[in-house]
Amino acid sequence: MVRGKTQMRRIENATSRQVTFSKRRNGLLKKALELSVLCDAELALIIFSSRGKLYEFSSSSVQATVGRYLRHTRSETHHLEPLAHHHDDLQVVQNEAASLLKEIESLEVSKRKLLGEDLGSSSFDELQQIEQQLERSLSHVRARKNELYKEQIEQLKRKEKNLADENAKLAKKYCVEQERQQSPTQQLAEVSPYPESSSISDVETDLFIGPPNKSRSNSK
Repeated sequence: MVRGKTQMRRIENATSRQVTFSKRRNGLLKKALELSVLCDAELALIIFSSRGKLYEFSSSSVQATVGRYLRHTRSETHHLEPLAHHHDDLQVVQNEAASLLKEIESLEVSKRKLLGEDLGSSSFDELQQIEQQLERSLSHVRARKNELYKEQIEQLKRKEKNLADENAKLAKKYCVEQERQQSPTQQLAEVSPYPESSSISDVETDLFIGPPNKSRSNSK
């Protein structure tokens, strides 16, 4: 007798369903035992019937095998979570890079237009905005240049004052040195303008006015 192909759907008859469950359960348990023995595999099989009855098989211990399974799934989850975060971070970085590239391209276009290049596609309003922006930039440049001029003038004034003060100090020092270097004769001249007056007063002279005295001539 040829066995017909079983349709994969729920058996409506409760008795037939229970008989089929018993046969298939025993066959499944047998196949699990063969797999564990022939291949030295750690295997655990848990079956609940439609009535809630538990059937189980394990090559060693159901609890140990289930615990090993849980540890393995947690480890796999920990490995997969960083990869998922990494993928999300990479996507964010790629989006930011694309946004930055667009911004750089826009800035390059604006720069070329400010330099007077690629103005053919610009409208009248865009050209007017560029002109106003250039005028504002020029006013800022001139204001900064005037500030630098003022700072340089103040620095030159401070240098001039410092040089004048230094020149005055040097002139005063020069006068003091000149006074110290005067000769001793000049110092004596300042103290006594006629130093030989006392010696001249002691010198006798034979100067006479009139004819010579006869007595003096005879004696001679």
